[in-house]
Amino acid sequence: MQTAKLQRIAVAALEDIKGRDIEVINTTKLTSMFDRIIIASADSTRQVKALARNVREKVEEAGGDVIGVEGEDSGEWVLVDLGSIVVHVMQPAVRTHYNLEELWQVKPRRAAGRSSDEAAG
Repeated sequence: MQTAKLQRIAVAALEDIKGRDIEVINTTKLTSMFDRIIIASADSTRQVKALARNVREKVEEAGGDVIGVEGEDSGEWVLVDLGSIVVHVMQPAVRTHYNLEELWQVKPRRAAGRSSDEAAG
């Protein structure tokens, strides 16, 4: 299944169960392991599990493959591996702690304060 179609299915599945702060990150220039990361927040362990389950079911209904699912036991962070897309469903505290958006950004952020040139001079 094409990545764009898979992405639409996964995002729609997250929206169906009221996933919050859904973000899609294009990782094609950063890794050859997958093309997209989709991150969504959920308010409870029950909702985290329901969102991940809905993504899995909708992808399978559309004829896509689900490579694996990790983290369903705890329900704080569930990863759904769709091959070219990895979906992370997280509770807000876990999402803030791991900050995957910053980890996978294309352009590195400069640290606040002086640059290394200013510090040396």
